[in-house]
Amino acid sequence: MPLIETKNLWKTYTMGSEQVHALSGVTITIEKGEFVAIMGPSGSGKSTLMNLIGCLDTPTRGEYYLNGKQVSTMNDDELAGIRNREIGFVFQTFNLLPRASALHNVELPLIYNSSGTADRQRQAETALAKVELSDRMHHKPTELSGGQRQRVAIARALVNNPSLLLADEPTGNLDSKTSLEILRLIDDLHRQGNTVIIVTHERDIARCAHRVLSILDGQIAGDEITPESGRVVS
Repeated sequence: MPLIETKNLWKTYTMGSEQVHALSGVTITIEKGEFVAIMGPSGSGKSTLMNLIGCLDTPTRGEYYLNGKQVSTMNDDELAGIRNREIGFVFQTFNLLPRASALHNVELPLIYNSSGTADRQRQAETALAKVELSDRMHHKPTELSGGQRQRVAIARALVNNPSLLLADEPTGNLDSKTSLEILRLIDDLHRQGNTVIIVTHERDIARCAHRVLSILDGQIAGDEITPESGRVVS
C-alpha cells in the first residue's frame, strides 16, 4: 500500500468571474521510505499540492489517500488529527516560539496528544538527540544559529514519529554551507527509514532527493530518479 496516492486531484479557485485551476488532474504515488522532491517555479502549483498532501487544504475534486485513508473527504477536525499524527512539517521560517527553549518547542506537538510531562520531555530529548542538539536543548531560538533553529524545527517535526516528513523550502533562509548541513541531516533521516518530501523551486535542492516530481501549470510535467552522483554528499 502506497503512503501517498492521489487520483485526478484538482484545486480550483474562483476569482471574480474567472476560475483559476491551481492543480489540474494530478495523479501521483509515493511509497513508504521514499525521498521525493516536488519542484516547480512560483505559480506552478507546487505549494497547492504541498497543502493538499499536508492536509492543510482539501481538493476541489479528485481523491487523496494517506496511509490507506481517504483524507480528501475529511472535515477540518479530522484533518487536524491526521496532521498531528501522520505528518511532521518543516518550514522555511522555522516557526519556533521565541521565548521557549528548544526542548519546549519540540514538545509542543505532544501537548495535543495529551502525553504526560515526563513522556513529552523524554520524547523531545530523543528527537533533539537525532538532530545532534542535545547540548542546546535549554537554549532559546535567539541563542541559536539559523541552522540550529532549523534542526529544532526538524526535531519538532519528528517527535510524533510521523509517517511523513514534509519540508517546505527548508533551506530557504540559510547560507549555502548551512543548507548543505541541513540537507545531509534530512538525507540521514531518510536513510533511517523516514519518508521525506521536500518542496522547492531550486533544482540543486531537488537533486538531493532520490526522485524529483516536476510540476508546471498545475500538472505533473516530469517524474525522474536522481542519479546517485547528484545527491547529497555524506
